[in-house]
Amino acid sequence: MTFKDHFSARAALYATYRPGYPESLFEYLAGLTSRNNVVCDCATGSGQAAVGLNRHFGRVIAIDASRSQLRHAVREGDVAYMAARAQELPLKAGSIDLITVAQALHWFDLEPFYQEVRRIVAPGGAVAVWGYGDPVLDDAALNSIVHAYNRGTVEDYWLPERMILLDQYSTVPFPFREVTVPSFSLTCHWSLAELCGYLRTWSATAAYVAARGVDPVLPVEAALAKCWGPPETRQTVEWPLCLRVGYA
Repeated sequence: MTFKDHFSARAALYATYRPGYPESLFEYLAGLTSRNNVVCDCATGSGQAAVGLNRHFGRVIAIDASRSQLRHAVREGDVAYMAARAQELPLKAGSIDLITVAQALHWFDLEPFYQEVRRIVAPGGAVAVWGYGDPVLDDAALNSIVHAYNRGTVEDYWLPERMILLDQYSTVPFPFREVTVPSFSLTCHWSLAELCGYLRTWSATAAYVAARGVDPVLPVEAALAKCWGPPETRQTVEWPLCLRVGYA
């Protein structure tokens, strides 16, 4: 299966505007295994999860198939970035205590990836995959505008894999000894520019631009500005996380 590269062209936007993950998630992940020596963050993108994992593990190996994404990745602590595909991980057998996939499992060729998980995870090691779907704004008027853009303007430009994420990974095979997990949510307090930057990271936005040659976020930004107040005002944006964890 060839690598489906939907994000390299917008790697700089992705690195700047994609939200990070809550510290409580990384604290939970650190408690999954008896050893926290090495974690592999697969499909790391620009390293949003890798940076959080770095605070709790001795070494983070962050892997992505997109060299463009890796060039824009956050450089912090003992994070080693490598270019490779999820089904061909350049890691020794039994060398990883935890493998994570953040906001990317729906793009994977699953069975070859799962074979790699079984190969590289040490005895007692775990695998954790998570993602998030549509953003929800606290302000109802603002939320309506973003929802109309998401499910109206760019709806036809989302790829089919998006539904796997919207189904909260419940339809994805997960052939590991699965455990019950707590609930987590991702929260940001964003200016108008930050929210619109995030909308421009969407694969559907990129596909719309490629098809029509115009930026579909511009009219959304204008509509939001009428309800936002001063553009530097911070509005709350939240995404519930879906998380699946198992032992290999």
